Formats: sequence, C-alpha cells, structure tokens
Amino acid sequence: MDPCPFLRLIVESLALKLPSPTKPPPLSGVHPSATPCFCKIRINTHTHTALLPLSDTTTTSAPAFHLDPGVKPLALTLTVSVYNGPMGRSCLVRGAKLLGRLHLKLDFPCTALSRSKTFHKGWFRLRSNTNKGSPQLHLLVRSQPDPRFVFQFAGEPQCSPLVFQIQANIRQPIFSSNFTNYRSPSLPSNMNGGRWRRCSRGVGEREGCRDRKGWMIMIHDLSGSPVAAASMVTPFVPSPGTDRVSRSNPGAWLILRPHGGSVSSWKPWGRVEAWRERGPVDGLGYRVELFSDKGPTNGVPIAEGTLSVKKGGKFCIDYNVMKEAGLGWRLPVQEGFVMASSVGGEGKVSKPVVQVGARHVTCLPDAALFIALSAAIDLSMDACMLFSHKLRKELSHRQQH
Repeated sequence: MDPCPFLRLIVESLALKLPSPTKPPPLSGVHPSATPCFCKIRINTHTHTALLPLSDTTTTSAPAFHLDPGVKPLALTLTVSVYNGPMGRSCLVRGAKLLGRLHLKLDFPCTALSRSKTFHKGWFRLRSNTNKGSPQLHLLVRSQPDPRFVFQFAGEPQCSPLVFQIQANIRQPIFSSNFTNYRSPSLPSNMNGGRWRRCSRGVGEREGCRDRKGWMIMIHDLSGSPVAAASMVTPFVPSPGTDRVSRSNPGAWLILRPHGGSVSSWKPWGRVEAWRERGPVDGLGYRVELFSDKGPTNGVPIAEGTLSVKKGGKFCIDYNVMKEAGLGWRLPVQEGFVMASSVGGEGKVSKPVVQVGARHVTCLPDAALFIALSAAIDLSMDACMLFSHKLRKELSHRQQH
C-alpha cells in the first residue's frame, strides 16, 4: 500500500498587539481590554477560529488546514481577520468588532509535497479602518507533508460492501466487510464483565421493540481473514418518555482486533459512544476512546463532537484540532492528523471515504481498525434515528449466518 500525498498548512504562535491608548499603558505595555480578542483564519472555503493573547509573548495555537492530493505547486491566499468581543455560538462574529485584516499570499514550491516550508514568522501590521493606529499580529505559517491512505466503502456499511483503496484515479479492493444483526452479539469472553457486558434485554426484534442492539460489522482482508470489527455492546435505547437516544444514556460500540493470531480471540482497541443531541441543531453526538495495552479500563478520550443529522459531515481525529477545542488529552502516538471519515446524513446513501495518516499505519490490520471505526460512526447515524421512525430494511432484525 502506498499513501497519497497531502499537505498540512499550520498557523501557530499567535499573539496580538493593540495600539497604545491615550492614557499611560500598564506595565505590561498591552492595551487594556475587558473583552477577548480572536481571529478567523480562512483559506479557500475552510475557516478556523482561534483566541488571541494580548501579549508580546506568543502562544502555540495551531489550526491546521488539510490540502488534498490535487494540490500541486500553486498559490493560495491566507486571510486572517482579527476581532474584539464575544465569539458567540458556533464561532460567529455577531456583536464583535473587526480590528483589522491580513492577506498573506502563499506560493507552494515544487518540493512542498516532500519537505516542510515556512512561509512567514513574525509580526504583521493589520489593515485597519480606524484612525487610532493599526494592531499588530504575530503568527507562524508553515506547511508540512502529510501523506495519507485513502479508502472508500463501495456501498453503505450495512450492505456488507467491499472497501477500496484510492490512489489518484486508481481504485483497488483492499478489504471486504460483513454486516450482521444479532440480538445477542458474541463478544470475547474477557469482555463480558463490568461496563463492557453485553446487553441481555430482549431476545428478538418484534413490534414495539424499544432498543437497537446486536449490530456488528466485520472487516476481512482479501484472503478472507478477519482483521478488525465494530460490535455494538451497549444498546441504543430511547430515554424514558422520549423517542431519542440521550447523551446521559448513549449507545456504544467496541472496535476489536484479533488477538494472539487467533480469529476466535479478540482484543478491544477502542470504544465509540453516540447519542442524539438536543438544541437548535439536530445532531449526532459522539465520543471516542482509545485503549492502551492494559485494556479497556485505561481508555484515553481522543475525539468528541457533533455531526449534523440532516447534512452529515466529517468525523475527524486530529490532535491539534481537538486540543484547540478544549479537550485536554494526548494521544499515545505522534501528534497531528490521525484520521477523517465522511458521514452521510440521516436517510441518505452513505459510502464513507476514510483518510488515515500514514504514520499510524504499519500494516494492513492497522488500517482495518480505522475502517471499522468509520463504519461504527456511520451506523450510529441510523442507530440514533428517532424511534418514531422506521429503520431501513438492511438494519431490521434478521438472523444471519
């Protein structure tokens, strides 16, 4: 397997200097401000928002832009807009005051896909419409190669499709999958206790059933050997008096890998929890934990977020992005991009496209684990469908062999 070339554009070491006020400045030399400053960083149609410290000392803040394999040596424009005031929900700038704007042209050399490059490091004077002087912004802009493996399901995960690896215009089958829907999923014997016990409520799909359980998708290599699996271990059930899976009682999957070279023995690699969010935006909430070699009692949270139920979106595990979102965790592997997977909206045909950072794949089964994880996230969109709605036929209970 050869990865596809990607570029990662990183903006970091952000800091802001405001014009000196008319009265003597404080000892810090920084313009006093009762409200925070932040910036919106935009390239093409992609936008990130980051807080700005009012200080001569920079802080590491690294929103990253991922440029796909179609990016050849080219020129792009990076725009940074600096605001003073509240960010509001969803990083909107309503009520905030624009302090200035920066446009930085980026010329990518022919070597950009093979070596890192620094475009700018230092202070910039922002364009400002006020007569009180111009703010100054410090930033470091650099790019680095970020090769990734790209896969795509040939159909919806519940239809047991092939999984293709994509390289440029070449698509070749790399995995097969098998979705089953058992009421009592078979799990490794060492996974039957504690918080990982399988559910025993109900023994068959019948009219008025109020839980969704027993879903499993197995990933096989081309020889037919299973190399990864996603198994629903906590049923998706509606909260009392409602028809939705709540955050306080989410459903859950285990991501499993073969253990000890035996296909009859499985070891947990990660856990996915999912629920239906309440609020102005109807969303699928999710939380992902990665397990250490010590087992499922030592899970490390690596991703948490919300996807639009109507439009779907992209599930992503990225150390830098999650750190900026306020999740204080550290992956037990290298920092940076880990994986991304497209997720279709409710009721839409979904053929997930999965990207996996090349540094996280040492062998074929490594990639299969991320394929199983993406399938679990995608299937959670159906598992969290309102219970007043009917599941599609592929997900309705039937005994399979």
